Amino acid sequence: MAIKANDLRRGMAVNYKNGIWVCTENTKVVKGKGQSYQSISLKNAQTGQCINERFRTTEGFEQAIVDRRKLPYSYSTNTNHVLMDPDTYDEILIPLELIGDKAAYLSDDTELDVAFVDGTPLTAELPNTVELKVVDTPPQVKGATVTNQLKDAVCEGGARIRVPPFVENGTVVKIDTRTGEYLGRA
Repeated sequence: MAIKANDLRRGMAVNYKNGIWVCTENTKVVKGKGQSYQSISLKNAQTGQCINERFRTTEGFEQAIVDRRKLPYSYSTNTNHVLMDPDTYDEILIPLELIGDKAAYLSDDTELDVAFVDGTPLTAELPNTVELKVVDTPPQVKGATVTNQLKDAVCEGGARIRVPPFVENGTVVKIDTRTGEYLGRA
């Protein structure tokens, strides 16, 4: 199935230059004069090579066949995150770099959307929001009535966020994994 360059989204896999490439970023560039174009960053699924190229917005790609599955997170080692296949109870290892810095938002049974090509994990995406317990935050200052005053907090897993003053240790909060922002109490 063909897909246009302006419809290519982060995490989608395409056949390009005799290989399978995953889109890591897609930005539309509009010029005052001349045609607009897409600046697309691609990562080779087999070699890990990253490229950034320009494409016409109407240029087509052949979409690669990818097996997507939702898998719950179990634990991490020094080299991999371990997920469990809920159907077969097999452990699936994915490299730490697939999640990167967002690993701080992982907690037991967090469902990750993992894309596989020929049995090899290609991408792993966290849900847009997660619920984590606050493990360390300073107490609320009495008499502090300034609105929009935030304080630092550390959640389970090591995620560092800014929370309102009424949030205390042990409170479960909802966090946006894309921005790292506090969304509310769970």
